[in-house]
Amino acid sequence: MNQKRNQLEKHIGITFKNKQLLQNVFIHRSYLNEDRSFAIPSNEKLEFLGDSVLSLSTSIYLYHNYTELKEGDYTDIKASIVRTESLAQVARELALGQYLYLSRGEEKGIGRDKTNILADLFEALIAAIFIDKGFDHAYDFIVKYLFSNRLDEIIQKKLYLSPKSRLQEISQAKFKELPTYELVLAHGPEHKKAFTVHVLLNNAIMGSGSGRSKKHAEEKAAQNALDNL
Repeated sequence: MNQKRNQLEKHIGITFKNKQLLQNVFIHRSYLNEDRSFAIPSNEKLEFLGDSVLSLSTSIYLYHNYTELKEGDYTDIKASIVRTESLAQVARELALGQYLYLSRGEEKGIGRDKTNILADLFEALIAAIFIDKGFDHAYDFIVKYLFSNRLDEIIQKKLYLSPKSRLQEISQAKFKELPTYELVLAHGPEHKKAFTVHVLLNNAIMGSGSGRSKKHAEEKAAQNALDNL
């Protein structure tokens, strides 16, 4: 494990003073269920702290680098960049899953590539860097591996907006018309109703979607229309 840790430190350009702290990053709670005598706790507390460091870092970065945006935009962009799938993707790019301590069950269930586990792992690593090296190092790590090549695209393409909002902007720009939504089907018992919606432009169906609420169905239809466009 020491050799693997050295490889990771070299890869991310950070050498930890506290090697046990770095090891703690990779202890999944399932591993401790099978080895209760293991001296190091799970990475859950680190993940909790890392989430806060990530949130603050994102707010600072957006505030300083995208001054033209509004507060509501910041909130939507922040939610988009720190979502579980984004964090897990960075963890995959850094091959963090190979260092995990997992139970035999998680190993068989491909735990090393589970989105939730990898996202938590990335946040735990952020926390460890923060504790061992300070906020500036953690901030620089986040900028380098999470924001670079991602945040600009999210903002330029307005991917942080909901599908309905993005479709409305494109429709106004391209067709000088707003999309309309038409409920075409509602079925099932009241407590478990399903809705199907069409989205139309110039009276032509551009997309359709289904969901457990009209709002969810409309968002699905809007995303379908964006895909088609």
